[in-house]
Amino acid sequence: MDLLCFSHLRWNFVYQRPQHILSRFTKNFNVFYVEESIFSEDHDGYTQYVNSDKVTIVVPHLHSKSNTDDVTFRTQKIIDNFIFDNAIQDFFLWYYTPMALPFTIHLKPAVTVYDCMDELSAFKFAPPELKTLEAALFQIADIVFTGGNALYEAKKNSHGNIYPFPSSIDKSHFGSARMIESNLEDQKNIPHPRLGFFGVIDERFDIGLIAQLATEKPNWQFVIIGPVVKIDPNTLPKKENIHYLGSKNYKELPAYISGWDVALIPFLINESTKFISPTKTPEYLAAGKPVVSSAITDVINPYGMEGLVHIYSSPEEFIAQVTAELEHQNKAVWLSKADDYLLTISWDITCDAMLDIIKSEIKNSAINLKMKQNV
Repeated sequence: MDLLCFSHLRWNFVYQRPQHILSRFTKNFNVFYVEESIFSEDHDGYTQYVNSDKVTIVVPHLHSKSNTDDVTFRTQKIIDNFIFDNAIQDFFLWYYTPMALPFTIHLKPAVTVYDCMDELSAFKFAPPELKTLEAALFQIADIVFTGGNALYEAKKNSHGNIYPFPSSIDKSHFGSARMIESNLEDQKNIPHPRLGFFGVIDERFDIGLIAQLATEKPNWQFVIIGPVVKIDPNTLPKKENIHYLGSKNYKELPAYISGWDVALIPFLINESTKFISPTKTPEYLAAGKPVVSSAITDVINPYGMEGLVHIYSSPEEFIAQVTAELEHQNKAVWLSKADDYLLTISWDITCDAMLDIIKSEIKNSAINLKMKQNV
């Protein structure tokens, strides 16, 4: 069976939830990952290629000088051509964005899955029609997964077949950080102590806090890794002890984390972070690094409640928690407890559980179709 995924994220942007899940599903399905359309001088069409994860990446192209009022119809035609060209007949749909619904609503999948990884309507520059389209997607979806427990609590009454699957971990990948002697060219000359963050730097990132802490603690070195999106890079604080290293390949991250003393999740507490479940939380733990995080609901529960992550509510608490970690040399007990917790989660476990639900739904769909045909 073919899996057709429609996503708002470029596959090669940041390696996160969609990549972890769909790359594992290639063992069971032919996976097609359809990105958002791009405008170009070419005629309407699409490009596709198979990447190293064995996922077929599909990019629709819309001619920029054509009539923009019929974008939905034109995109639908591109999708139809792509399906015909690839002889796709027995398939199911997987949505990461409700914005794809207008040009895919005509398709007849065996099953429709909505993996609601974030509350996208709360993000900066979210399209005004997103909430309406998500409500429509909830109506037609056979299965809904949520990217965290807080998001599940917010959405559970919107669908009768909904399951929480919080961010998980590739333990072997990030666990390798414990055995790496970091000597990376752009990090090796940064003094210790190093406080590190990797991820997307956007409206959720607390740049005011970083600026304040860098001023109050000039000997602390803040290492920031990741792309800057949706905010003006010029608004980022510029100080000698703040080091912006840019985007890094997923494979490189363990080598960078290995050279940190403390890992950070310095997010603002607002509507855009209310339902997030940061993947970096278990990744930092697998790397063996103490974590200091703002009071994100899905970090507090379970990581804060289990005593695995420090939760701060003010700059003063942040400073106290980092100071305590820098002075605490023996982390064996904490690390053993973190490892015990990480035994209970992995992307493999998550995908196996999702797969069981999907197979059951596909089986039920086939039975229902056969009953209708026999009537």
